[in-house]
Amino acid sequence: MDAVALRVLCLGFPGAFEDFPFGPETSVFKVRAAVSGELRAKMFALSAMDEADFSVSLKCEPVLAQQLRAAHPEITGAWHLNKTHWNGVRLDGSLPDSMIRDMVEDSYDLVVATLSRRQQEQLGWARLAEGGQA
Repeated sequence: MDAVALRVLCLGFPGAFEDFPFGPETSVFKVRAAVSGELRAKMFALSAMDEADFSVSLKCEPVLAQQLRAAHPEITGAWHLNKTHWNGVRLDGSLPDSMIRDMVEDSYDLVVATLSRRQQEQLGWARLAEGGQA
């Protein structure tokens, strides 16, 4: 997966947008729903988008994070983030794109799950239709 594909993937989720709070060289992908009085944006992916050292930080359930790190040397605790909840994923072609897409989607879902039910409904979050927790 290259930087363009990662950007397209991250921006393809409802309510997703790209922000640059750490400067123009670091893309932070956030989700927000504009429900009256509840405007909050939360990060679900962060990447320097540097093809020479391309990686992305993604939120992950703690048990799964440990399992992924044990199974794949390309996955470590995310730099400068809570390593219990965030993985750093090296995007050097070693991991299949389908696995990366799944990890990005899981990160998005974990973040959206922390939003209010009204915000989730505004986003049309698929997990609501599946009976997911809010």
